[in-house]
Amino acid sequence: MLSVLSRTLPRFAATAALCVALALPPISPAAAQRGISVVRDAEIEALVADYARPILEAAGLGKSGIEIVLVNDPSFNAFVTGRRIFINTGALLMAETPNEIIGVLAHEAGHIAGGHQQRLREQLSRAQTMAVIATLLGAGAAAAGAATGTGGLAQSGAGVMVGGVEAARRSVLAYQRTEETTADRSAITYLERTGQSARGMLKTFERLASSMALSGVRVDPYQISHPVPRERIANLETLARASKNFERADPPALQQRHDLMRAKIAAYTQGQAAASRLFGRTSRSVPALYADAIGTMLSGNARAAVPKIDALVKAAPKNPYFHEIRGEVLMKAGRPAEAAEAFAAAMRNDPRKSGIIQIGYGQALMATGKPENLRKAVNELKSGLSRAKEYGAGYRYLAQAYGQLGDVGEAELATAEGHFYSGNTREARNFAARAQQKLAKGSPSWVRAQDIINYRQPGR
Repeated sequence: MLSVLSRTLPRFAATAALCVALALPPISPAAAQRGISVVRDAEIEALVADYARPILEAAGLGKSGIEIVLVNDPSFNAFVTGRRIFINTGALLMAETPNEIIGVLAHEAGHIAGGHQQRLREQLSRAQTMAVIATLLGAGAAAAGAATGTGGLAQSGAGVMVGGVEAARRSVLAYQRTEETTADRSAITYLERTGQSARGMLKTFERLASSMALSGVRVDPYQISHPVPRERIANLETLARASKNFERADPPALQQRHDLMRAKIAAYTQGQAAASRLFGRTSRSVPALYADAIGTMLSGNARAAVPKIDALVKAAPKNPYFHEIRGEVLMKAGRPAEAAEAFAAAMRNDPRKSGIIQIGYGQALMATGKPENLRKAVNELKSGLSRAKEYGAGYRYLAQAYGQLGDVGEAELATAEGHFYSGNTREARNFAARAQQKLAKGSPSWVRAQDIINYRQPGR
């Protein structure tokens, strides 16, 4: 069940200055104000976590609480901020092999392990000091020139100000290019430690180089924060090819999971036609059939999608995500009782015990309309949300379930939680205050509402 959720950037502490990106500019200040769209999906999250786990262990970050966030963006990019690695759905869709994404994750792990964000803060602070000093010196020279009537001195003062700011900016860019090179080399080390090839990294940089060449834009290497792709390839190719793992291919089972992920992203973000083009219009591969089933559902023809997903479930009855999509299809076909059974099967077969799948189960139980299922739906939704706290849709379902039970206080608290985890703290406080009026003072729910009311975003 792929969901796209809006998140305001302060919730992720991602600023343009402190994001360390794979190859493209970090999020702009304008985007920071609008927020970013985050993708939540049990299947994709499980796969990317499996890609990242050995890399993070190799980087010494296995117990550091690193979180991977999927961003709904069609460009090929990834970046880090704090203890989070953000990766675009465009990167997942364009990468033809798991190894390409693993290389991206290795690069971003290099930034975190190397403490690059903290050092970037320090570099920015030094650059700011340089710019301030240059501005003061320039202003002093300009003032002296004006006082003495020396036009040349005034002009030189203005030049000092501009030149000082430009020198500070270039020093930060040079520092960032150095750190990108360091992260590339760290990635090679992590891949070698985990017995994986660096071929995917090279392919990523070749893709970026081709895109840059096709754009026809001339790039001044001293005016960008990353080494140009051809330079990165030259720096890494000899080292990568020297590894005994260079020719090692991804395991077939992992490749199929990767292709299933790409099929799902293509169907959800670009439509059924795009998914067909991805694998060929006549392909009968499992990923192509998966994309077809999802695309049929999304086109509004859930009834026709049922036999398509049923065939996939029959062929792979232990795949939890086929059962999950079957539950979604049956929900859209107006068969919630059967959907609940499908989500229950997904939960039984899911080794990661995804909260997102459990939330789907709770939603289906609620949709049956049976009074005896409502309380169970609440319990399932709360349990799922305890493991997927930032899954906003789950709070809407929970609020609906409480509303049907007549528990308005808990319904408004669930709504407050949904706004809170979406970054809308103003609405979260409003609903939390309303909830408190209906909740027993001092109860756990009342205290949680008070926590939301008292919350202030860091830096404010």
